Amino acid sequence: MKLYFTFFKGFCFAFIALLVLSCGKSDKGQLVGVEGKRWYPEKPFGMVLVEGGSFIMGKSDDDLASVQNAPPKTVTVPSFYMDETEITNSEYRQFVSHVRDSVIRQKLAEAAELAGDGDGNNNRSVQNFAFKNTNSDDDLSPFQEFSRYYDPLDQALNWNTEIIWDPAQYPDEDYVYVMDEFYLSNDQSYNGRRMLDVTKFKYSYKTIDLDAAARAKGVRTNFITEEEVMVYPDTTVWIKDFNYSYNEPMHNDYFSHTAYDNYPVVGVTWGQAKAFANWRTKYLNDFRKQKKEANVNFFRLPSEAEWEYAARGGIEGGTFPWGGPYAKDDRACFLANFKPYRGDYAADEALYTVESDAYEPNDYGLYNMSGNVAEWVNTSYDPASYEYMSSMNPNVNNSENKRKVVRGGSWKDVSYYLQVSTRDYEYSDSARSYIGFRTVQDFLGNSLYLN
Repeated sequence: MKLYFTFFKGFCFAFIALLVLSCGKSDKGQLVGVEGKRWYPEKPFGMVLVEGGSFIMGKSDDDLASVQNAPPKTVTVPSFYMDETEITNSEYRQFVSHVRDSVIRQKLAEAAELAGDGDGNNNRSVQNFAFKNTNSDDDLSPFQEFSRYYDPLDQALNWNTEIIWDPAQYPDEDYVYVMDEFYLSNDQSYNGRRMLDVTKFKYSYKTIDLDAAARAKGVRTNFITEEEVMVYPDTTVWIKDFNYSYNEPMHNDYFSHTAYDNYPVVGVTWGQAKAFANWRTKYLNDFRKQKKEANVNFFRLPSEAEWEYAARGGIEGGTFPWGGPYAKDDRACFLANFKPYRGDYAADEALYTVESDAYEPNDYGLYNMSGNVAEWVNTSYDPASYEYMSSMNPNVNNSENKRKVVRGGSWKDVSYYLQVSTRDYEYSDSARSYIGFRTVQDFLGNSLYLN
């Protein structure tokens, strides 16, 4: 009993001392640093951690196409998170839906202000969508700080009331006027469907050219630009990419139908892919801000070096993510979705794309790094870039060079483009039925958290 009492007494003394120290100044005049917000490395949902290291980038065997744009070069990349799969239609629709709803709510709120006070008690008035005051105790959405759709006069969008989509249920004339603005006219619609005017929905965000700003002597504002990007993918690529080919079902259903939810999104430009990454960052950080947690680092497109390092899956000198040199396994089954043989698209049991998690992942746990859809990376295409780029986390991205690297090959490509070292490009403002993307995020921490 005496031993127990001594232990309890000592514990209470230590607890009280700790409480006193935590409530008052305890540095005793010493340099102890400033404590920031709590931070623990957290793996983003749907991503895997790729531990950094050195590897030989470029062609490790004969360049059969004799392009000579990827000579071997030893480079080093730091650790980063990467999406397990290509960004899917379902994931991209979350981005599109959020921007669409934000734009509409902004217009409805403006209409409510113009209309003045009205009856907003029974969902039968545009007043139900009026701006909310951020200093009030109203139940605001944790994602109210969305892009530019955030009123600077201490007002925020009202996310409490559901948008009414059925014209028969529109509450008043002001609501009708706003909603009609977002639909195509009857002479542009067909099959009895009322179709949204997708050009109305744009995402705005600011970027800074840090490389240019750091090297120049001048005001930083000279290097800040505001980007405005239409968010809907171009579904007409299924028709425009192939002459004399019947692809109307893909045009009509691929992005919108739930049957294709887990398929990779296509028809997005390089700029749209970057806008998605910016939105994904803001969407998560707005949520973390409500919980008073530290911001996460930016989601972004991978550099060309990061993409190739991840695609290799730790296999030195491999031709494909699974090693190689063949595109079949020992049971004669194809290991990726591409155009085998002499153009027999269906030989790998897929005419177009397949689910984003089809086939086996590489040794890093990444799916479809070769085949299915080619992927945008955050690197400009220069056939000579390997000769002058840095060997430490290399990236060559010239804002004036509109040719951007795409990697991995796609469902319509021969196996040469599936090789992890093969480089290809497309213009940044182009959208294709065979190009998608995945994102990465810089790893904040050290190797102790990798295990």
